[in-house]
Amino acid sequence: MKKAISKKYEEYDESLVDFAKNFEFEGEDFGNQKRNSLKLFKLHGKTINIKSFRVPNFINQIAYRFFRKSKAERSFKYAQKLLQLGIGTPEPIAYFEFPSFLLFKKSYYISSHLEYDLTFRELSNNFNYPDHENILRAFTRFTHSLHEKGVHFLDHSPGNTLINKTEDGYKFYLVDLNRMEFRDLDFLERIKNFRRLTPHKYLIEIMSDEYAKCIQENPEKILKLMWDATQKFHNKFQRKQRLKKKYKFWRK
Repeated sequence: MKKAISKKYEEYDESLVDFAKNFEFEGEDFGNQKRNSLKLFKLHGKTINIKSFRVPNFINQIAYRFFRKSKAERSFKYAQKLLQLGIGTPEPIAYFEFPSFLLFKKSYYISSHLEYDLTFRELSNNFNYPDHENILRAFTRFTHSLHEKGVHFLDHSPGNTLINKTEDGYKFYLVDLNRMEFRDLDFLERIKNFRRLTPHKYLIEIMSDEYAKCIQENPEKILKLMWDATQKFHNKFQRKQRLKKKYKFWRK
């Protein structure tokens, strides 16, 4: 077993190991279980969130065993880095890996559980959501702050930013952290970072207008670039979905 535990939680080492080892039989299911399993556990009165990553395919079992950092390790270390940069994310607690002698097997990322009011998905699905435009503009400013701090969130998609309303406005927290880069982003990379969020031009119009204000650029120019990148991504995504359906039908 390979593991790392935040200093604040080192005294709970034994409990955390037990949670990971007994993940299949204990805990409360939380969220979407299609790709990776999420469960809630109680750690001395505190609710924590444990993400169990699927065992990768054979090639990746070798790669993660010897050459690449696991998704669990990356999630843990990226969360620490984000907090150092002053960017919101649930508090990282630990990660565990359970490899065999030659292959990588199960891995787990443990963080504090964060209660939230909504995600970006609600904004994309419901244009009448209370204070919709203000939240969308605040989210755009948050994304700009990521870019300014050298954070390239590769999974900047509808469900991966948790949003809470506070007395001072809105606060944002990144989740699903295993695909991330820390480096300077060029102009087009920043614009393309919005492409996965929504297929709706109305939302792109608002975000492009707010982002143009952030970088003091022509709003029409930003809208064109952002909408072009969005269309290309979603058209490609739809083609992939159609191919998957055909492939699954053929397999049946």
